Amino acid sequence: MSSLKAKLGILIAGLMLSGCMQTATYQAAPEATLKPADKAQLAKARYEKVAVAEPFRRAIVDYHRKEMPGSIVVDSDNHYLYLVQDGGKAIRYGITVGEDALAFSGIAKVGNMAEWPKWTPTKDIHKRIEGLPASVPGGVDNPLGARALYLFQGGRDTMFRIHGTNQPEYIGASISSGCIRMTNEDVIDLYSRVKVGTMVVVLEPKHGDSPYNSKMALQGGSGPMMQ
Repeated sequence: MSSLKAKLGILIAGLMLSGCMQTATYQAAPEATLKPADKAQLAKARYEKVAVAEPFRRAIVDYHRKEMPGSIVVDSDNHYLYLVQDGGKAIRYGITVGEDALAFSGIAKVGNMAEWPKWTPTKDIHKRIEGLPASVPGGVDNPLGARALYLFQGGRDTMFRIHGTNQPEYIGASISSGCIRMTNEDVIDLYSRVKVGTMVVVLEPKHGDSPYNSKMALQGGSGPMMQ
């Protein structure tokens, strides 16, 4: 009897997963968003360019929430960032979140944007990690990666960023520190679609309501990729 229940559970999970998968059209970030400087930097990358797990690859998905088109929505629970589109659709990107990301929720705006930004570790980061330089120049080995969106509230920097990463193996995971991280290719694509003043909604922890459950996907296996 228990064996039958287990088989039924797997079947139901598989059907639910296949239903979710049908709403997602996976595609790579367009090459057109890469500038010559981007291609030159990425060609020098020393980090391993591992493939992102299928549930966290860039995709066009059905979107059920009511944010205005052009808004960014961060679902830290499920490791997704959405760029809301017209017609009930969104571009969904897989992300890495960390303690800093989970500590921030609410509504912000993109107050500043930078290409291949330099990284200036905060005092708090210096306390946690000894031996860091005062700043790191922009480039492919910089922890901020190819692009950074700086989030502001009431005209003040929240110290919360959406940025690239030189650790793509952690997309879809929560690690010890950091803001919202995306692959360099994905953050370049997002950067090309937004502007200063873009609204950003960061859902509260435990309030993620993604229509596609990444945890179930990883546990139940993934269906065929849609082209």
